[in-house]
Amino acid sequence: MKNSLWRLLQPFIVLQVIVTIGIVGYMLIEHFDFADAVYMTTISITTAGFTEVHTLSTAGRMFTVFLLITSWGSFAFALTRITQYIVSGEINKFFKYRKLMASIDKMNGHVILCGYGRNGRQAAQTLRVHGQPFVVIERDAELLEKNMAEHPELVYLQGDGTDDDVLRRAGINRAKALISALPTDADNVFIVLSARSMNASMQIISRAANSNSIAKLKKAGADSVIMPDKIGGTHMATLVSKPDVIEFIDYLSGEEGESINMESVPWLQLPDEIKNKTLREIMNWKITGVNCIGIKNKDGKFVINPPDDILIEEGMKVIVLGTRQQIEEMKGNIR
Repeated sequence: MKNSLWRLLQPFIVLQVIVTIGIVGYMLIEHFDFADAVYMTTISITTAGFTEVHTLSTAGRMFTVFLLITSWGSFAFALTRITQYIVSGEINKFFKYRKLMASIDKMNGHVILCGYGRNGRQAAQTLRVHGQPFVVIERDAELLEKNMAEHPELVYLQGDGTDDDVLRRAGINRAKALISALPTDADNVFIVLSARSMNASMQIISRAANSNSIAKLKKAGADSVIMPDKIGGTHMATLVSKPDVIEFIDYLSGEEGESINMESVPWLQLPDEIKNKTLREIMNWKITGVNCIGIKNKDGKFVINPPDDILIEEGMKVIVLGTRQQIEEMKGNIR
């Protein structure tokens, strides 16, 4: 994109150089003041043919001839370059890129999705359903173009996710999470390592094709490592033994369950009025309608169907089920 910008600016830079040479030339050769030099330069390069400010010397006439010939060539170059830029669609791409970058610059607490293959598209669909803003990084321009028809609102960067500059342009310093869904484990390790060094507090989830890569990805800084093939096989097998349970979970996480959310609410996100209170008091606060299905204690262990008298303290999380509005009310975001 930098090359495209340079190609767009080149003809205007050339014209600016010609104008500058004309003004400086007339001021040095004919000793014109700035206003007269601008006037003479303008009527010369535009071939307007108005009266000269003063009678030109021989050197001044030769300079005018040079300026006329040079400006004609410059105008031809500029017109050709701008026409090529428009016909090739580069100018549309440039302004589209500027629009995308403006959208990314406004994002905060978003998700960066590296890779828009089969797994990446599925992740994007789930993020879209749950209203999570995200930026896609994909190096395959054809793949992006193919999916833009279905999702024209997609915010994306065409580039290599292993490139630190691309991650910076995606707003990694403001992102809350990164999903690395590239098909090659080595690329995922590289992205995880770079992302962790650039944003130590963000959540990083990576795809892995080989079980031997899990330890490397964890060591590089991934919070979670997913093996799609393993999960797919487990999911199919569980559909045989517990079909209703799996279908219910799919309903919650899929498009049909858009209105129902299962969310982890950290102690920090609870209103001050119900911090360090019992679970019963938290659930009864304003009677928001959410249901607690579990908690995560300070040690990172889950307690399913916890007792009402358990105290929710700093470092703990409450796993709740309800609509988005109900959960936001519980957090005190809706008054």
